[in-house]
Amino acid sequence: MAVHSLIPFILFLLAISPSSASNSSSAAIGINYGQVADNLPSPEAVIRLLRPLGVGRVKLYDTDPRVLRAFADTGVEFVVGLPDRLVPKVRDPATALAWVKANLYPHLPRTRIAAVTVGNEVLSGNDSALTQSLLPAMQSVHSALATLGLDRQVAVTTAHSLAVLSTSFPPSAGAFRRDLLPYVTPLLSFLSKTGSPFLINAYPYFAYKADPKRVTLDYVLFQPNQGVVDPGSGLRYDNMLHAQVDAVRAAIAAAGGGKGVDVRVSETGWPSAGDEDEVGATAENARRYNGNLMRMVAEGKGTPMAPGAPLHVYVFALFNENLKPGPASERHYGLFKPDGSPAYHLGVAEAPAGNSTAPTASSGGAGPHSPGASSTGYYSTISSATKMVGSERVSVVVLASMLGLVLRFA
Repeated sequence: MAVHSLIPFILFLLAISPSSASNSSSAAIGINYGQVADNLPSPEAVIRLLRPLGVGRVKLYDTDPRVLRAFADTGVEFVVGLPDRLVPKVRDPATALAWVKANLYPHLPRTRIAAVTVGNEVLSGNDSALTQSLLPAMQSVHSALATLGLDRQVAVTTAHSLAVLSTSFPPSAGAFRRDLLPYVTPLLSFLSKTGSPFLINAYPYFAYKADPKRVTLDYVLFQPNQGVVDPGSGLRYDNMLHAQVDAVRAAIAAAGGGKGVDVRVSETGWPSAGDEDEVGATAENARRYNGNLMRMVAEGKGTPMAPGAPLHVYVFALFNENLKPGPASERHYGLFKPDGSPAYHLGVAEAPAGNSTAPTASSGGAGPHSPGASSTGYYSTISSATKMVGSERVSVVVLASMLGLVLRFA
């Protein structure tokens, strides 16, 4: 890979790096580290890739011990996942305790594990047994953490797709599906009681792909546009992601029991390639979506419904994952390719970051179809390599690190 091919990427990262924004807002950006591939780099190589980017938060879909051991003493904060297949099993308190002892306890405190997601998009699936097991499993995992004195250090939550909503527009009319309310309402009470966030996987790309004639591309890519006014609240939305997040906030308020529950975006992204019928899946659109998203989050912007609360987001995903099933777009969400080069070229004016990683065997991961500090220590602000002694010095240091990274993967 030619060094000059990463210069625009480096400049963009400098533009949105913590040296040009507050530490707290910049730390609101995290990355999903999926591993449904057979050509990814080792976890040690991933550390070298992430460090110059100032990424302080990583989300896994499992508790891969290779990754958690490799990231010990790095200060990177992890959200780890308990796979769907284990959800019915860990509703048993003894099994939950055994799982926590085997998968979390050995890595603490050297590896910072801030939260566990129990299952992924369970409520919008078609498995009634899994749905019925979700909250009992979350409660058992939380109790296991409490038994080990870790409940205020590690939060317990789960991620949802927007399919849990029956209404998402206008945002002020957001509502959960009636058939899911018997499960959502007590889950919200659990999150409120434990100080854990509500996680949502939100993809404006799907809305555009489904109806490109009616959904404006500028609106979904955070580009300048006239915006959309919510007739119920009078609030103006200039991008779809904010509208989706606020629809979830309205749904939580309408359901009751979720007092104080914050909403975090556990997944969002845009594919850089796709099949012929996948409208909008291009490198240019991915560049604009992720670049504008990262810039917006780094500026600490909240949504119209909660302007004073910086939005916390996990970009999907770190790498292009070559073994993901489904349409071609599923294998092109990465910011990096497996060799560590950007998946698409970036410009300072209007760009995101490339995709995937480089060679190692892989394990769990989810994706598009398929969190600030709290009393639990969840999402504490981390920003390695961003302590500032003057922004110019930091920029030089980060640039030097980035150039070292380029040479390492060249």
